[in-house]
Amino acid sequence: MKLSELSSVPQLIEVRLEDKETIKEFNEALVFYTYDRQPMDVFVRLANANEKNTGDLIEIIKNLILDENGKPILSDKNMLPVKIMMKAIQKVTEQLGK
Repeated sequence: MKLSELSSVPQLIEVRLEDKETIKEFNEALVFYTYDRQPMDVFVRLANANEKNTGDLIEIIKNLILDENGKPILSDKNMLPVKIMMKAIQKVTEQLGK
């Protein structure tokens, strides 16, 4: 198979936070969207992000947690509760690893 056969335009996919704790707190799964493929610079920036440059990590993640129209949910004014943000980050990084 040629590598070129695997390339395609990124598609918006649904991501669900549906662990017991989230369901118990919100009585339903929490849904957001992300693209199934990311540019190489996103992978490199994530790989280089660590505890010392959390600002970089947040900037990357803000562009990966999207609404159903592909628009970022997070901004300088709109943030998620920390425990939900952490779960969303985990789900996005899991998705990137697939």
